[in-house]
Amino acid sequence: MNEPTPKHLDLERTRGLTITWQDGSTDFLPVKHLRRMSPSAEAKTMRSEIEANPLTVIPGGSSGPLTAEDLELVGSYAVRIRFSDGHDTGLYTWSYLRSLAHTLDEEPS
Repeated sequence: MNEPTPKHLDLERTRGLTITWQDGSTDFLPVKHLRRMSPSAEAKTMRSEIEANPLTVIPGGSSGPLTAEDLELVGSYAVRIRFSDGHDTGLYTWSYLRSLAHTLDEEPS
């Protein structure tokens, strides 16, 4: 399987992640979108609950605006992002990050 690989990752804590891919294309993923679409089991469960019941209350994390505090490479296939609300369990594979860029138009602001 030929998974796309990034050539360069640039994390701006308050804005988001800019990915330059080996094929020359570039994607930008805002912090809120990355956090909302975290591939962690906890976040997947939360998204399922919200889908089933749109009135589900989302627990608050830290006070203040959400930021991406750190980005850590995991092997040669993914990154882990630590958010200001304490969440850091999702592993964002290269193919998942690429697919997230295509969901931006589908997400409410």
